[in-house]
Amino acid sequence: MQELSGYAMRRALVSGIQNVIARRDEINRINVFPVPDGDTGTNLAFTLGAVLPCLRQRGAGNAGEVLRRLASDAVDGARGNSGAILAQFFQGVSERAGLHARISVQQLGEAFANGAEAAREALAEPREGTILSVLTAFAQEFRRAAEQGTLDFRGAFARALARARGALEDTQRQLAELRAAGVVDAGALGFVDLVEGVCRYIEHGRVAMSGPDAEQLAQPGVDIRDVLHGPGETHGYCCECVVAADPVDRLGLKAALLALPISSLVLAGLRDRVRVHAHLDQPALLFDACARFGRVSSEKADDMRRQAESAAQQHQLVAVVTDSGADLPAEELERLCIHLVPVRVSIGARDFLDKVSLSAREFFREVRESPIPPRTSQPPPGDFRRLFEFLLSHHGQVVYAGLSRALSGTLQAAESAAERVDGARIRVVDTGTGTCAQGLITIAAGEAAARGASVDEIEAIIVGMRDRTQLYAAIRDLSYGVRGGRAPRLALPLSRLTGLKPVIQRKRNGRLGMAGFLRGDRDFPERFAAYLAKRLRPGRRYRVLLAHCDCPEDGERLQAELRRLRPGLERDWLVEAGAGIGAHAGPGSLVAGVQELAADAPP
Repeated sequence: MQELSGYAMRRALVSGIQNVIARRDEINRINVFPVPDGDTGTNLAFTLGAVLPCLRQRGAGNAGEVLRRLASDAVDGARGNSGAILAQFFQGVSERAGLHARISVQQLGEAFANGAEAAREALAEPREGTILSVLTAFAQEFRRAAEQGTLDFRGAFARALARARGALEDTQRQLAELRAAGVVDAGALGFVDLVEGVCRYIEHGRVAMSGPDAEQLAQPGVDIRDVLHGPGETHGYCCECVVAADPVDRLGLKAALLALPISSLVLAGLRDRVRVHAHLDQPALLFDACARFGRVSSEKADDMRRQAESAAQQHQLVAVVTDSGADLPAEELERLCIHLVPVRVSIGARDFLDKVSLSAREFFREVRESPIPPRTSQPPPGDFRRLFEFLLSHHGQVVYAGLSRALSGTLQAAESAAERVDGARIRVVDTGTGTCAQGLITIAAGEAAARGASVDEIEAIIVGMRDRTQLYAAIRDLSYGVRGGRAPRLALPLSRLTGLKPVIQRKRNGRLGMAGFLRGDRDFPERFAAYLAKRLRPGRRYRVLLAHCDCPEDGERLQAELRRLRPGLERDWLVEAGAGIGAHAGPGSLVAGVQELAADAPP
């Protein structure tokens, strides 16, 4: 084979991509650098999976057009450090290859060399011993084979693959983190898996999964707990977004981002669209800086510390997931390693990630000051899909304790993602409620998972907790609900005339409805505490989770008064309410989740 047609190129790439997807768990298992968070295989699979639809379309006979589509879709779908580097590699390959109907060994060699250079230029701080070293070695050897007269693709790819394997083995000697863990670089292994799948198609003319060559390079793996708290990466979030402008000022964008406390910066993309990847502690800094250079979309911020902890808890059969509609104490998220998918918040033309790139305080400031109230929307299925795929590479099953179906489409997004990933191993369960009540049910699910409960047992706990967990919200100022269209206009003058403050309660169908009133604004927290205390039956054990809508002093008064009225609560917490309830209740409101524990529940 001396020239590649568009058809042959599509089939070869599909073979390579399927090889990576099939081996993503192995890649995750040896993921140590730059962060031991065990998600490189998932990120590469997600990146490459994004290009499969264009490769499977019939009629794309032009090889150059196939590469152009591949690069564009890879930039849009890139995830993680290695995924962004690989996307930029494809972009460089596409730029040099042009739109030739067929591509020769010589042309592809030049294109690979350009791709390797583009990938290197995309990194703010290139490191040897990573995917960058291996794809560079591969590209150099392929071009060398072409320059030395190799005319057929079988020979050129065989030589380049052999060199890539050697470079992969070298990564362990190049990076101290890999040497200490006894593994090769995970992203580099993923690239070798990709090339092996391509070579297998070119050699045998069929799409094939991983074979003995790939298995020989699969290391025994590393116990993530051994490297979790070691030196190296110190930032908490792996952040990504797409910046669109015509054109994007890449140099200015890069300079602005390098001025931040940041690491692992990669800029991959096109003239009018750039995907940004970076590690930092405050995702909002990244997204705000990017917004100065164009329209920001596809924001993502993964908690790398939570991922690393999850990867270290592979002994736990079931991982627990919820959404940011659940207001949870930070210490419980940490203690139980509960994973959070953020709700999207729209303010003007920009979208934010609830509790990640937009704090509760910032959200409520916008509620007070913006002429157009912020809007919340469900996370896209892709957010759930990426997290589900990662968790299933480290745990047997996943349970998602979701926001009430009657209140949001979030549960439906999770169901769609679960079906695409592995419906048999993912259980999507409707908590029938939201905010603090959803938080209490999620804590119970997390505790059961930590005890080693099965997925069926955890689902039964969630379902059983629905009738024993109630949600209440005392609305201090109805004007915010009326302005947002969540309360009837007539209710506002009536509330002001009578001085009555509505109390909202979860109904049995999962919706929210009127439950009663508090009279007057004076002693508002104490009145709400008295309202709650009357609903706690004597002799029963309760957990209570309280939240304030940007009124911390009132929240503290509510907690103190409830403790006075009902001493001996099993446990109580006070948190900031998030955008999920805040968009409906408005600043100044107070929220309570009340959960009655079974008599035989562990203390």
